[in-house]
Amino acid sequence: MSQTDPIAELLTRIRNAMHARYNQVELPHSRVREAICRVLLAEGFLAGIETAGEGYKKKLILGLRYSPTREPVIRGLQRVSKPSLRRYAGAKEMPRVKGAMGMHVVSTPLGMMTDREARRRKIGGEILLRIW
Repeated sequence: MSQTDPIAELLTRIRNAMHARYNQVELPHSRVREAICRVLLAEGFLAGIETAGEGYKKKLILGLRYSPTREPVIRGLQRVSKPSLRRYAGAKEMPRVKGAMGMHVVSTPLGMMTDREARRRKIGGEILLRIW
């Protein structure tokens, strides 16, 4: 199945699985999706990441995190840069999310990273998504 925007599909699957209170979600693997999920794991939004299968059957299995009262850790996910309208920002112009309570995931020449890390390293890039 051809996908126009695989990052938007990743966000939608995570959003739907958290709304249904699933413990994990499974989706087709890609290097971009895996890099985004690794950033979310490092920031504490996901419980774990596994890859299963080989070749074109390779899958990403994401463990979702919830609070002790079973509320999702992820309050919101939003795609910023879309295939129809790309959003770029330099290190100085990097926007903040919800008064620094959230973060942006940025694609830079040094790989995927958070907006905080991009500001610290003084590099800009494409702002892929916003999470809080």
